[in-house]
Amino acid sequence: MNAPTDLISDTLARILADKYAEVRERSAETPLAEMERKARDAGPTRDFTGALCDAVAEGRVGLIAEIKRASPSGGLIRDPFDPAELAKAYEAAGAACLSVLTDGPWFQGSAEDLAAARAACRLPVLRKDFMVDPWQVFEARAMGADCILLILAALSDEQAHELEDIARSLDMSVLAEVHDRRELDRALGLETRLIGVNNRNLKTLVTDLSVSDELVPLIPADRIPVSESGIRTPEDVRRICRDGARCLLVGEHLLRQPDVTAAASALIHAIPG
Repeated sequence: MNAPTDLISDTLARILADKYAEVRERSAETPLAEMERKARDAGPTRDFTGALCDAVAEGRVGLIAEIKRASPSGGLIRDPFDPAELAKAYEAAGAACLSVLTDGPWFQGSAEDLAAARAACRLPVLRKDFMVDPWQVFEARAMGADCILLILAALSDEQAHELEDIARSLDMSVLAEVHDRRELDRALGLETRLIGVNNRNLKTLVTDLSVSDELVPLIPADRIPVSESGIRTPEDVRRICRDGARCLLVGEHLLRQPDVTAAASALIHAIPG
């Protein structure tokens, strides 16, 4: 189990090196067969893709509101940090879904954060992590996740298809994340309708909304574009919507606000119905 080094570099390479080591260690403690059993014994999933579609159909932005304590680019983002209270606040604002960071070394996240957030609300939840191995997909469902993230920059095509197939067998949604045209072309070879366009370069951590300006219009009408990172203002939302994306993933901006409900609501209602 080794990272595909020809696909990665810089910050992403360091994160993935840690992730492969973590998965080796944790899968030795809980073998694949046991984790798969836990995943298949978990309760029913919530419809992540459907929740986004419903929000857009109702004239709102389909907001995936993120819960994370820290990040490599932003340092400590929120302290005190209460995933359950944040989930309730986002639900009150009208968010369609949640995204919860579960990576520990780089984001100070945990499976417990996801479980607490999901238990506190009715929203579907994305496990935000660096998925590189089938074991993690089963772990995601076992902890309660309704959707997983597949970062094309971190995966070979073979890996991406394998992880997607497992997620679909567990009735989970998949958000395929891209940052350039080549990754978009690869993502369109997957079955998932959800195509995330990350405005942050994971190798340099630089954020630029022009990435969505370029890539969102290239996404076919049968897919659902989701613009991620760097979205802070109602005007940013309107810009992304003009590109053709009515679904957004926003985290750090919301988490730095004293009233996350008001901040999330301002983005959700930034466009007319």
